[in-house]
Amino acid sequence: MVDATAMSDISDDARARSNVWRLAAAQALTGANSAVIFATGAIVGAQLAPSVALATVPISMYVVGLAAGTLPTGAIARRYGRRTSFMIGAGCGTAAGALGALAILNGAFALFCLATFFGGLYGAVAQSYRFAAADGASAAYRPKAVSWVMAGGVFAGVLGPQLVQWTMDIWQPYLFAFSYVVQAFVALVAMAVLWSVDAPKPQPADLAGGRPLLTIVRQPRFIAAALCGVIAYPMMNLVMTSAPLAMQMCGLPVSDSNFGLQWHIVAMYAPSFVTGSLIAKFGAPRVVALGLALEAAGASIGIMGITAPHFWATLFVLGVGWNFAFVGASALVLETHQPNEKNKVQAFNDFLVFGMMAIGSFSSGQLLANYGWTTVNLTVFPPVLLGLIVLAISGWSKSRKQIAEQAVEVADRGA
Repeated sequence: MVDATAMSDISDDARARSNVWRLAAAQALTGANSAVIFATGAIVGAQLAPSVALATVPISMYVVGLAAGTLPTGAIARRYGRRTSFMIGAGCGTAAGALGALAILNGAFALFCLATFFGGLYGAVAQSYRFAAADGASAAYRPKAVSWVMAGGVFAGVLGPQLVQWTMDIWQPYLFAFSYVVQAFVALVAMAVLWSVDAPKPQPADLAGGRPLLTIVRQPRFIAAALCGVIAYPMMNLVMTSAPLAMQMCGLPVSDSNFGLQWHIVAMYAPSFVTGSLIAKFGAPRVVALGLALEAAGASIGIMGITAPHFWATLFVLGVGWNFAFVGASALVLETHQPNEKNKVQAFNDFLVFGMMAIGSFSSGQLLANYGWTTVNLTVFPPVLLGLIVLAISGWSKSRKQIAEQAVEVADRGA
């Protein structure tokens, strides 16, 4: 006779698998939004801003949008269901494309910053796709669901930069204007895909109960997960944000920066096909540690030279490192909360990550303009070392707790 719990897990995983494919497709389409902004934001910013030191402000505004959108996304999903938050996010993506095109056509720097802010709101909602894929899934399937949705970003890595390459010169002399028009259309396609996701509205029981947020976030496991996410994503963003402008300052053509960004995004998401399996086999902490080490390796390559291959290799290795560190940290977050606590905990985790990204992103332009590309890369090392130390302490703390629990069990049996 088949165990009832096992049958329930099979049924829930079948529903989760159906959602994974839709969310992976949405991840690919939504990823084109960020790819367009990161490929063009600093270059357009340099053209429109009153000072080159402000060139990366549009990308920083994207990151501010990411941070600003995380908590409202969680609140909307908790009250009205994830599908509602998905629709609002895709609407923001459409607005980002339309406003971006208008800003370029009119030479309006402030309007372009507003456009990228809306793009960040869209990106904030997209960050919840990975958690939505794990809704209702068995504990064994959750890391795979998260990583497979993230794998949709591989296609974003191809679609986004190619979209820029194919469309950037169509409305001459307004470089990249038509790219944003096409990005708005892609957001509408994503909206249609997201509408088909099986994400029922929360039941009244899901809105009540659960531990206070402060109790959850004080867990050593959550602290380690959140801190590693806070390190992995902002450090990757710091280097990625600066790279296109740094390449231009080194005399390299836009096609070289588009190529580097394309393979960076592919490297960010392609490992997702195996990251979930690696987490299941070796554990999330080891995968996170490997990712942080690879981010440091990518920064080391950036220090070694300023040729196009150096930039490409830096961005590629950085992307792989980000995948292992961020997906692993996301899997750790899933271990820290109960089902009726998911929206507030996941939203708070993303708020921490993208809030720190916003702070770091505003400094990237100043670092690059005043201190150069080498300093941007050197900045990666201290946070990575901190993350590795915290992971080690968390693992040691968990081992001690398990040993203590086993000792109590042995004592109880002896009694």
